[in-house]
Amino acid sequence: MSRSSSWLPLLFTRLTWGLFALSLGTLVWSPNLEGAGDVLLRVDGLARVMALMTTFVSGIVHSFSRRYMAGAKRLNAFYGRLFGLTLIVLVLTAANHLVLFAGAWAAMGWVLADLIGHVRGWPQARAASRYARQHFLGGSVLLAAALGLLGGGAEAWTISGVLAAVGTLPTFVVAGAAGLLLLAAMVQSALVPFHRWLLSSMTAPTPVSAFMHAGLVNAGGVLLARFAPVVFELPVVMSAIVLVGGVSALLGQAWMLVQTDVKRQLGASTVAQMGFMVLQCGLGFIPAAIAHLILHGFYKAYLFLASGSAVKHTAPGRPEAPGTGVVGGLVTAAAAMGGGVLFAVLTGKSLTALNSGTVLTVFVVLAVLHATRTLVRRSSLSRPVRIALVPSILLPTLALYAGVYKGMGMLFVDVPSAAAPTALTPLHAVLLVVFGGAYVAVERGWHRASTRLYVALRNTAQPLSTTLLNNRDQYNAH
Repeated sequence: MSRSSSWLPLLFTRLTWGLFALSLGTLVWSPNLEGAGDVLLRVDGLARVMALMTTFVSGIVHSFSRRYMAGAKRLNAFYGRLFGLTLIVLVLTAANHLVLFAGAWAAMGWVLADLIGHVRGWPQARAASRYARQHFLGGSVLLAAALGLLGGGAEAWTISGVLAAVGTLPTFVVAGAAGLLLLAAMVQSALVPFHRWLLSSMTAPTPVSAFMHAGLVNAGGVLLARFAPVVFELPVVMSAIVLVGGVSALLGQAWMLVQTDVKRQLGASTVAQMGFMVLQCGLGFIPAAIAHLILHGFYKAYLFLASGSAVKHTAPGRPEAPGTGVVGGLVTAAAAMGGGVLFAVLTGKSLTALNSGTVLTVFVVLAVLHATRTLVRRSSLSRPVRIALVPSILLPTLALYAGVYKGMGMLFVDVPSAAAPTALTPLHAVLLVVFGGAYVAVERGWHRASTRLYVALRNTAQPLSTTLLNNRDQYNAH
C-alpha cells in the first residue's frame, strides 16, 4: 500500500463527518444566499434534509470502508470517488441553476458507474459499469431535454424561476417536460423497465451498494420533489406516476421473494421501495415520499453493510411458528386498522373525506397487516407473548414514521407543492384491489406454489448475463 493510501482514507472520512456536522447545523441555521449565490444554490428544507441524510450515510460508509477495503487495490481512487460523489449529491440537492442541476445529475451517474466497476480485474464489473453508465447517460439526456424545455418556455434558467412560471406555460410544454422528468426519475431509481442496471450492479463493493441504495437511487424521488409544481400540474401525469410507482412496487416485492442471493434480494427490495416512494409522489404527498426515502435509506444501508453477518448467521429451513389462531388473527386485524387510524390522525389525513390520502392510509394498513402477521408467525417466543408484542412494537413504530412524516412537512414549508392531495380515480381503486390481491397471494405462498409464476418472476428479475460472477477462483483473486 502506498504512503498516500494510508492517510487519504482518514482525510476523506474526517472531511465527510465534517460535512455532516455542517449539514446538521443547517437545520438550525439556514444560510441566506443572495445575488449570484442565490442563482446557483438554494438551501431550502429539501436540500437540508437530503444533505443531512447523505453526509451521515456517507460518513458511516467511509468509516466502514477503512476496514472493509483495507489492502484493496486502487484504494485512493475508491475514496476519492466516494467523497466526490458525496459532494456531487450535495450540489445536486441544493442546485438552483438548471445547468448546474443537469451537470451534477450527469456527474453523479458517471462517478457511480465508476464505483460499480471499481474492481477492474473483473470483466463482470466492467460490464456492470458500462451497463449502468448507459442508463445514467440516457437519464441525463432525458433530464437535460426536460430542463431545456422548461427553461426555454419560461425564459428563466433557475429552478425557482421555472417553477414560478409553470402556470403560464403552454400545456404541451408542461406535459412534455413532466413526462421527461418522470422518465429520468424512473431510470435513476431503477423503476420498471429500467430495473436491470440496479440488479446488475452487485459487482460493486458492498460499501458502494450501501451508499448507492441509501442515497443515489433515491434521486428519482428528489427530482420529482424538486419539480413537484411541474408534475403536479396535470392530473394525467399524476396518474402516470401512480401507475409506474405501483407496478414497480408490486414487481420489486415479488422479485425479492424469489431471490436466493442476499445482495440481489436487497436490490429487488430497493426496486419495490423506490416504486412506493414514487407512488407517494403521484398521490401528491412529497413529505411522505421523502420520509419513506430517508427511513428506507438508513435501513437499507445497514442491511448492506451487515449482509455478511446475515449470510453467516442465517439458519435455512427454520420452521415457521404455528398459525396465529383466532385470537392472533383478531389482534393482527385490530393492529392493522388501529395503525391506519393512528397514521391518519397523526398526519392530518381525514377519515371521512375520500382522496389520495385515503389510498395512502390503506397502503399503511396493508403494510402493518403484513408486518404483524410476520411477527406473530415467525417469532420464537410463545404465542401469548408474540400476540402481546404486536401492538406494543408496531404501533409505536408507526407513530415514529408519522412523526418523521410530519417533520418533513414542517421542513418543507418553503418547498413548492410539497403536499397536493388528488381526487380519487378508477386507477386508485384498481391499484388498491391489485395490492390487496398481491397481499393475499404472498400470504398464501402462491409465488412458490405455482412453478410457472416462480419461473416467470425469476426470469424477469435476472441481471445482465455478462455481469454474473460465477468463478470462485476469479472472485478470490480480487
